[in-house]
Amino acid sequence: MSATISAKMVGELRESTGAGLMDCKKALVETAGDFDKAVEILRKKGVASAAKKAGREAAEGLVESYIHLGGKVGVMLELNCETDFVAKTDDFKQLAKDIAMHIAAVNPACVSREQIDPELIEKERKIAAMQAEGKPANAVEKIVEGKLDKFLAESCLLEQSFVKSPDKTVKDIVTEAISRLGENIVVRRFARFQVGA
Repeated sequence: MSATISAKMVGELRESTGAGLMDCKKALVETAGDFDKAVEILRKKGVASAAKKAGREAAEGLVESYIHLGGKVGVMLELNCETDFVAKTDDFKQLAKDIAMHIAAVNPACVSREQIDPELIEKERKIAAMQAEGKPANAVEKIVEGKLDKFLAESCLLEQSFVKSPDKTVKDIVTEAISRLGENIVVRRFARFQVGA
């Protein structure tokens, strides 16, 4: 016996996820009205949808600036999408503002792992190996890789916990926006300035 799916339930799921009305209704029907399972289904669809769009060129967008702490910290961010139409939406502008604010607060070193200097990675690897000295040989490599992975996750913008929603990464926030807006979105680059630094 299937659960009755009310318009209120669909509306609450849409408000929570930003997904379309029909997608919300289908997810609720599929999960017999289980809100949490429906959210999970929509998140998986959003990730799959974003993955399909990842190869598409994102040459439009905007440059967002954010000034924090009474002018002591400033950020400039280039966020790209596929069309000028999406770049002008309030949703896209808010995403840019939120990411710029995150950069001001957390100070990532780069956008993604591919941008980290290999010499810095090697230096961190050596530090982790020195910290693991005295441990069993078979555990050292796992310890080093674990510490290196943690360092990279803390240094790269897309892998950091999002300041406004710590249970999600910045990449999760971008993926959700891709799903909502229907276009590929790319954090192209940023610069963070701090007085006295």
